[in-house]
Amino acid sequence: MTDQVERTTTTAARAVAERYREVNGDHPMSAADDAYVTREFVTLPVLCATLGLDPDQVRGDMLEGLLPLPSYLRSDGAEMVPADLFALAEAAGGTARLRSWFVGHWADPAEAEAEWDGYLSGQYVCLRAVSPATIRRKGELMTAIDAALAAPAPDAAPWLARLHWLVDGLDALEPDFTASASPARSPGTPTSPRSAPASPTRDDVRPR
Repeated sequence: MTDQVERTTTTAARAVAERYREVNGDHPMSAADDAYVTREFVTLPVLCATLGLDPDQVRGDMLEGLLPLPSYLRSDGAEMVPADLFALAEAAGGTARLRSWFVGHWADPAEAEAEWDGYLSGQYVCLRAVSPATIRRKGELMTAIDAALAAPAPDAAPWLARLHWLVDGLDALEPDFTASASPARSPGTPTSPRSAPASPTRDDVRPR
């Protein structure tokens, strides 16, 4: 897709940028950050042009809490969103049904609301594809990895094999990150590179 930034910033775009900073804080982007998000995401106007949608109408849905905020604001102000921004709304049968469909994937109402708030913030940037299934699966894998590392047995082949299996499962859910190419998001989000320790890799769990 061709990169695109609107020549004139609309009132809705300014409102989305303001809401984004209220929710996520203000994190200046470096050149490496801009390169990363340009490679991994798409600008909202480009995605809307591809799908025949009005960007300001989509921004209105973001401001009303019907769709997630942008994943990042690039240095030039471009709203960077995942290419599958509308996938969950389509699965739910429309933006009006998205919230009830989304929270219905959790038995605990408090947990469901917390995950919904996280989804709307745009902060789930550490997943290749964001959905209730992938959010839950990552949580399960991280819990299992933490439990395994709390009782290490690196000389035991079954323990090591299971840990490698868990880490490989986590790798399959996450995009490729490097320390310099995963821009920080707001403190406190479970999937934010800033707030969470780096996910373990096979190198981290090899016996020494």
